[in-house]
Amino acid sequence: MHVSHLSLADFRSYARAEVPLDPGVTAFVGPNGQGKTNLVEAVGYLATLGSHRVSSDAPLVRMGADRAVVRASVVQGERQQLIELELNPGRANRARINRSSQVKPRDVLGILRTVLFAPEDLALVKGDPGERRRFLDELITARTPRMAGVRSDYERVLKQRNTLLKSAAMARRHGGRQMDMSTLDIWDQHLARAGAELLAQRLDLITTLRPLADKAYEQLAPGGGPVSFDYRGPSGIEDAQTREELYEALLAALAETRKQEIERGVTLVGPHRDDLLLRLGRLPAKGYASHGESWSYALALRLASYELLRSEGNEPVLVLDDVFAELDARRRERLAELVAPGEQVLVTAAVDDDVPDLLVGARYAVAEGRVERV
Repeated sequence: MHVSHLSLADFRSYARAEVPLDPGVTAFVGPNGQGKTNLVEAVGYLATLGSHRVSSDAPLVRMGADRAVVRASVVQGERQQLIELELNPGRANRARINRSSQVKPRDVLGILRTVLFAPEDLALVKGDPGERRRFLDELITARTPRMAGVRSDYERVLKQRNTLLKSAAMARRHGGRQMDMSTLDIWDQHLARAGAELLAQRLDLITTLRPLADKAYEQLAPGGGPVSFDYRGPSGIEDAQTREELYEALLAALAETRKQEIERGVTLVGPHRDDLLLRLGRLPAKGYASHGESWSYALALRLASYELLRSEGNEPVLVLDDVFAELDARRRERLAELVAPGEQVLVTAAVDDDVPDLLVGARYAVAEGRVERV
């Protein structure tokens, strides 16, 4: 799989940009703040419907414009598809596939798959649980695009349930009459059903990903591991073998915490509160791993993701956003060796020297909103 052409309109710093791309390595080189990352961010957005830099669409629209358009031609084998997303902050985004407007943005998922390495990845190891949940869920959706709908359903139910809990908490604090909480049982069932599906996918992914991450870490930092990770979720899920058992475990956890939830006005258990516990050797990686070890761990998680998606067919596009400048010479060369065989590798760098010699390919100079092949 590779992107053969990227087109932007009013996306980030670009009023217009047309960038033809080839298989193999393409490097975007230019000083910081000139728009290199904006290009690969657009590619990632088409694959995930989200940015690795911001949590909302508004910053992606160029100042003064009311919408942005990202379009790409994606080649997989003998097949070529044109995908387009129109970003409309405050309104519904629109999507087109092969010029057809009768699709939802979610329908684009799965056409283009990417694995993105970026400085922000350090948060996978050092950051909050939300970073690790996002990592799992984006990889799950890349493997199984229909999971985007499950995630959306879970978030919708969670929002409704939290609204009910908040109203109950406010009534209780202000001495009002006690609310009828019978509907909470229904929301519990909906939340547990969607949550069980998401949990099943996460647990399956972790089992598959664990040996791949350990292998990748050994390739990046020989003798420095092993790495391992475990899922931390509601009590009882560790013994669940089926989705139905996960559903029952979630229902039990919700029932157990209901009193606390009503007091605090928020849902306290479920996939939105879980974490991925990363270990380096026998110690937790967070708080114990050095800066270099944390970088290697984050890279290993991304390399493992790439190997997993590639093993399942439809090799993803590799994106390395200003990563090599963050690495020492040894890790830089090892990473270059591991990614060089990729069908398409997109690299950003401030200077040519930041791109390892092994990554030979096309070069674009990026400056002041212009992208020119050199």
